[in-house]
Amino acid sequence: MSKLVPAIRSGDVLMPALGFGTWQLENGTAVPLVEKALEVGYRHIDTAQIYGNERDVGAAIKASGVKRDEIFLTTKVWIDKFADGDLQRSAEKSLERLGVDHVDLLLLHWPKPEVPLAETLKALNEVRSRGWTRAIGLSNFPSALLAEAASLSEAPIATDQVEYHPYLSLKTLKAKADELGTSITAWSPLAQGKVAQDPVLIEIGRAHGKTPGQITLRWIIQQGVIAIPRTSNPKRVEENFDVLDFELTEDEMTRIHGLARPDGRLGDWLDKAYRWDAE
Repeated sequence: MSKLVPAIRSGDVLMPALGFGTWQLENGTAVPLVEKALEVGYRHIDTAQIYGNERDVGAAIKASGVKRDEIFLTTKVWIDKFADGDLQRSAEKSLERLGVDHVDLLLLHWPKPEVPLAETLKALNEVRSRGWTRAIGLSNFPSALLAEAASLSEAPIATDQVEYHPYLSLKTLKAKADELGTSITAWSPLAQGKVAQDPVLIEIGRAHGKTPGQITLRWIIQQGVIAIPRTSNPKRVEENFDVLDFELTEDEMTRIHGLARPDGRLGDWLDKAYRWDAE
């Protein structure tokens, strides 16, 4: 694990607070970017079965020369593999594609009401008991389902990976995660580039000699939330990592929190069967 990046203890693992996301890095594009991320100093790499790039991520890790035990590797089980038996087989295939004997974190990618959550959590825990993952968690679960999953799981829920950026408040979910002793991981932390033109973030950035994106990432990790920015630009890989040499003031943090708005979500991505509790 990089000595520069703060780590967040959640459940029974330490998670680097800054990671590199690989969503939409397809057709081999993930290889040079993951290699670059590891060269820069990232030690937390995030992928998923549905991204179609587990083989590329695994190849990049192998080519990087960074020892496997220094990397916190996350992947996610897609919703069509949530049934008992299917989940275990899919996890094994993920390990084969990644070229590793275990991942550090295995997540359920989305809620799926068609398969009982108890069945899915039992299968996920079995994967952990086989040693194929060090920790288990969730992605895109609202607070009520997070609490239900925690009550059904033998192992701690290490994180809930959700959309989070300055335009979206997650007070309810964050409060529930704190209560349960779990963490939040932010996907699309830069609001798909929208932060770059924000006047408040630009102004704060000037005070620190940083870009709006760097200010945003610092704001996220300074809250104790894990950020996994994704970029296809090698220069941005470096820029996004350069957020560890300054701190935002309490007033600056408050100003950024004030950017949240009711229409802040990037898309209507949550299944209508669930009430999303961003406030």
